[in-house]
Amino acid sequence: MNKTPQKTVERLIQYRRIVQQMRDAGQEKVFSHQIARVSGASPAQIRRDLMGVGYSGSPAHGYIIHDLLQGIYEFLGLTEKKGACIVGLGSLGRAILGYFHEQNPVLKIKAAFDTDPAKTGIVFHGTLCHPASDMASVIRDKEITVAILTVPVEQAQQAAQQLVYAGIRGILNYAPVVLDIRPDIFVENRDMIQAVEKVAYFSK
Repeated sequence: MNKTPQKTVERLIQYRRIVQQMRDAGQEKVFSHQIARVSGASPAQIRRDLMGVGYSGSPAHGYIIHDLLQGIYEFLGLTEKKGACIVGLGSLGRAILGYFHEQNPVLKIKAAFDTDPAKTGIVFHGTLCHPASDMASVIRDKEITVAILTVPVEQAQQAAQQLVYAGIRGILNYAPVVLDIRPDIFVENRDMIQAVEKVAYFSK
């Protein structure tokens, strides 16, 4: 079991995105205070996090961006794209699939699944949609370890159980329901209605 705190992992992912944007803009070196201005973390927190990755910068010269990115990628286990799948190709599922196809992030969507026969056998954004009944065999054949769940709430628990049976180790759940699955499976919940309500409250 990975003992790195979730908040630390979240910050490292944020640092990676920020530093990548700096690299893409032609920058070769970066200082902790530059990352701090964008991330909201303190320079001291950033230095502690990056030391945990195993990479230390110089107070005079900062961090070499190429080496820093390599260190973060290796620490997060992202040196190779991990296989992922998406379950549920409604409007949200197709939108997420389109985002992954265009942005080309660290996860590669290798398969999609849906119970609607009108969608199965069709390629959406470069990804073939399979019948949900084929979930176990396709996930194992394609060595998929991460799933994005975008099914209606009443289908979420059953779909999650199918994913775990097929060998999925992590689930990003967009259904507004708490999944009852084994504790060794990492689940990240994204309740968009709850998030909008939170924004509405703090916007008063």
